[in-house]
Amino acid sequence: MAEEIVKRRRGGGRAGNAARRGQSGAIEQMPWRLPVNTDRPTEPLNADGVQRIHEGSMRILEEIGIEFYNAEAREILKQAGCIVDGDNIRFGRDFIMEMISKAPSSWTLTPRNAARQITLGDNHILFGNVSSPPNYWDMALGRKVTGTREMCANLLKLSQYFNCIHFVGGYPVEPQDIHASIRHLDVLYDKLTLTDKVAHTYSLGAERVEDAMEMVRLSGGWSEEEFEASPKLYTNINSTSPLKHDEPMMDGWMRMARRNQGLVVTPFTLAGAMAPVTMSGAVAQSLAEGLCAVALAQYIRPGASCAIGTFTSNVDMKSGAPAFGTPEYMRATQMTGQMARFYGLPMRASGVCAANVPDGQAMWETSNSLWSAVQSGANMVYHAAGWLEGGLIASPEKFVMDCEVIQMIQRYMEPEICATGEDEIAIDAIKDVGSEGHFFGIQHTQDRYATAFYQPIASDWRNYEAWEAAGSVWTPERAHQIYRDILADFEAPAMDDAARGALMEFVARRKEEGGAPTDF
Repeated sequence: MAEEIVKRRRGGGRAGNAARRGQSGAIEQMPWRLPVNTDRPTEPLNADGVQRIHEGSMRILEEIGIEFYNAEAREILKQAGCIVDGDNIRFGRDFIMEMISKAPSSWTLTPRNAARQITLGDNHILFGNVSSPPNYWDMALGRKVTGTREMCANLLKLSQYFNCIHFVGGYPVEPQDIHASIRHLDVLYDKLTLTDKVAHTYSLGAERVEDAMEMVRLSGGWSEEEFEASPKLYTNINSTSPLKHDEPMMDGWMRMARRNQGLVVTPFTLAGAMAPVTMSGAVAQSLAEGLCAVALAQYIRPGASCAIGTFTSNVDMKSGAPAFGTPEYMRATQMTGQMARFYGLPMRASGVCAANVPDGQAMWETSNSLWSAVQSGANMVYHAAGWLEGGLIASPEKFVMDCEVIQMIQRYMEPEICATGEDEIAIDAIKDVGSEGHFFGIQHTQDRYATAFYQPIASDWRNYEAWEAAGSVWTPERAHQIYRDILADFEAPAMDDAARGALMEFVARRKEEGGAPTDF
C-alpha cells in the first residue's frame, strides 16, 4: 500500500519540485562548506553554577571513582598516581585538570579527499549521519525491518550526496546480514569507497580498531608516519553509565590515542535511570565519566585530539522509555556546552528523537535537539540525519527531512543575511518604490532574487489548492521520492585504483584470517 501511494503521488516529488525550481537532477542543494557558528551560545548557568557542576564532577572522581574494566587502563592510571581499588579508580582533581589542559581546543580530521578536511573547534558546527541503529524503515516497506548491507550502503550514499553532512559516523544501519566477525571490514570498505568524507571506527576490541586504522591509511595512500602525523579518522566511545568504562571501548580508545587519531567520549546518561533525576546532577556525572577518559588519553599521548560529548536526556517517568528533544535535553546540552568551554574542549551533541516514523513528532523533537546543539556551541553533531525510535531505526525519508533542517541552520549562519552595507540597507530601493509600489520588479530585487533566500529541498511552499492539485503529497512522501532520485543519480567519488586494490586485498586477507572475535 505504501509503495502504491508513493507511485501514485510522485508528481509532487522530484518532478514537481524540479519543475518549480527550473532545474533537473535529484535536488539543488547548498554547496559543501564548514559552517561557523557566530552566535553567542546560550549559557543557562551563571558563574556560580559552572563552579558547582565542576565541583560536583571533581567530587565524583575523587570520592566515588569510576569503574575501569580494562586492566591495561587501570595499570596506566595507577602509574599516573590515581587510586586503584580493584576495578574502581579515583582521580585527584589536580591530575584531571593538568591532563585536560594538554588537550587542544581545536583539531582537524583529514579523509582521503583533503578537500573534505574538517575542523572540530574554532566555532565550527559540523553534522554527521545517523549511526548504529539495528533496524530500518522506509515508506516502500512500510514496516520496521533489520538492517542489511544494501540498506547501509544506500544510507552511505545519502551521507556522501548531501553537502550538509560533514562526516560519516558508524554503521548508518547495522547490516545484520553480514557476520559480526567481518562486518566492520565490509562496511568500512563500503564507507571508504562510496564516500570520501571523514570516517569513524567503533572501539569494539583490538582487531576492529587496528583493521579500521589500516584501512583508512590504505585509502589515503599514507605512510605510517603520514597517517600518525594528524588525525585521519575518529572513534566515539560511550561510558556505561553510571560510572563505568568497559573493556573493549577503552582498548580502542587507548590504541587510537597512541596513533594520534580523533577521540570523542560521550557518556550516555538518562536522568532518572542511569543518572540523577536532576539535570545538573546528570550533567555533573556525565562530565566525570568523560573527563577521566580524556585524562587517560592525554597521559598516554599529551596533545591527543579529544572532544567531550553529551547524550544527557531523561526518561519518561511513566514508562521508563528514553525521551529525546525534550526541554530537559535541550538545557542539558546547553549546560554541557558551557562546561566544555570551561574545560577548553570541543563538544559533540546529537540530533535525536523518540518518534517511530518520520512524522511531526520526529521533526519537532529533532529540530529541538539540533537547535540546542547550535545554542550550546557544539562543534560536532552526531546522528543529525536519519534517526528514529531513540536510535533503534534508521530511515532515508527522515534523513532527507533532517537535511532540510540542517541546511536551514547552515543558511541561518551565513553572515550575508545580517550584512549592513549600503546595498543591504537599500535606501535607494526604498526611495524608488515609495509607499505605493512593490519591490518585486525593481533592479535591486532582480539582481538578488536567485540567492536572496533559502531554497528548500523537501518543503512545499505552495498554497493548499496548488498542493492539492499536484497530488496532495505529504512531506515523507516527497522525501521518499528525493531519496530514490538521489540513488538513481548517485556516482561514487573518485578513488585511486591502487588504494582501492590495496583495500580489497586487505579485506580479503582479514576475512581469511577470521576477522574479529565476537565474544567481547
